[in-house]
Amino acid sequence: MSQSVQIKNALISVYYKDNLEPIIHELKRLGVNMYSTGGTETFIRSLGADVIAVEDLTSYPSILGGRVKTLHPKVFGGILARRSFEGDQQQLEQYEIPEIDLVIVDLYPFEETVKSGAGQDDVIEKIDIGGISLIRAAAKNFKDVVIVASKDDYSELEQLLKTQEGATTIDQRRSFAQKAFNISSHYDTAIFQYFSQEEELPVFKQSIQQSNVLRYGENPHQKGVFYGNLHAMFTKLNGKELSYNNLVDVDAAVALIDEFTEPTIAILKHTNACGIASRNFIKEAWIDALACDPVSAFGGVIIANDEIDSETAAEISKLFFEVLIAPAYTDEAVEILRSKKNRIILVRQNVELPVKQFKTLLNGVIEQDKDLVIEGPDQMRSVTDKQPTDHELRDLHFANKVVKHTKSNTVVFAKNNQLMASGVGQTSRVDALKQAVIKAESFGFDLTGAVMASDAFFPFNDCVELAAEAGVTAVLQPGGSVKDQDSIDMANKKGIAMVMTGVRHFKH
Repeated sequence: MSQSVQIKNALISVYYKDNLEPIIHELKRLGVNMYSTGGTETFIRSLGADVIAVEDLTSYPSILGGRVKTLHPKVFGGILARRSFEGDQQQLEQYEIPEIDLVIVDLYPFEETVKSGAGQDDVIEKIDIGGISLIRAAAKNFKDVVIVASKDDYSELEQLLKTQEGATTIDQRRSFAQKAFNISSHYDTAIFQYFSQEEELPVFKQSIQQSNVLRYGENPHQKGVFYGNLHAMFTKLNGKELSYNNLVDVDAAVALIDEFTEPTIAILKHTNACGIASRNFIKEAWIDALACDPVSAFGGVIIANDEIDSETAAEISKLFFEVLIAPAYTDEAVEILRSKKNRIILVRQNVELPVKQFKTLLNGVIEQDKDLVIEGPDQMRSVTDKQPTDHELRDLHFANKVVKHTKSNTVVFAKNNQLMASGVGQTSRVDALKQAVIKAESFGFDLTGAVMASDAFFPFNDCVELAAEAGVTAVLQPGGSVKDQDSIDMANKKGIAMVMTGVRHFKH
């Protein structure tokens, strides 16, 4: 196996020429023969370097409007030839094919063209054929060839040319090859996903290029990595890096707050809201959200959908919290919030979020559409003698938004656009209700006139009976149980209103 290879011949054909100039100067200094095509060839000549047109090497012109330029044995033979195989070397000599030791090639901007909203013909023309073939060929033959497939790697190549005088080690070439195969596989995945927009094949493919190595996973003995562009999602104003558990809670917080348009603040612990309120002013929303459960709020994740001002920041700063997210902050608010160096303060940016979610399961992956449905008063069907008032309908709508984002089995109590208590993640619905009643009472909430929302139907009438006895005057549930009538009868007996939505919101 070849360990050190001296670069003598290079093939350069790129779409992006940013930061390519220093590399051309280094190759010229080292006396490397350069082969190129089209715009890259012109660019190299403009820098005063000699360059051989690929057409002169192949004795064949670029054809089909540039679709076929480098697809020729004299190009690929020079890339794929094994330096240690006598037969390969004899054929190179027989057909006058130069060994190509360095390939600098990138790909047409397919993803960018799709995102621009271009038509199908323009998108199809951005499916690279020659470039992807050159990348794979050079990466395959990494024992003898250096492949640079991204402008992000130009600086690394430039340093190697300067410090090693055109020689590369096997480890360096393998590293470049690994990056190249990552680029080619990501490119193919993007093309597949484009063709799967109208008719999906039952195939799971995802490719995310950016990543953040986390301090650890859910627990210190677990490794953790976030794949995605956090910098596009948030601007960090203060604090340490987000942990795995922070990210899970932040994801839940973002999903919950996006249900609300009026000024709202939510406090979450372990992905569940322990406090949330909507008010005319954000400071009022904070005070009432915290009142729901100030004990659980300690060390939580806070999210707002309105600007945080100095008065609100001063109130929030009285609590120990892990993360605060808002669309904006006043300068005075930032100054107050930065008083504790480890507090993570994030400005949320307007980023389009995925509409599907997936996770590993057993020996595979499960994927589903995100639950992006929420039922308002127009989708609530009254099923009892007593009709809900307009005020109760508004509270039921609020409660339904919260229960949708709470771990099953769950029920939530709400009144005046404020969460009063919730029963979270219980193995029976009646246990969730009992838990919520105890929590409401422990923090001094009077449930008289409150509403209750359930994420799924009531299998028995006990939940309705206990809720009415606690003071609840209106109940929301999806319905769908064979014993729905038992719950309806109990609501009528207790003189409370019940509505059904027909939509279940399990969250596991």
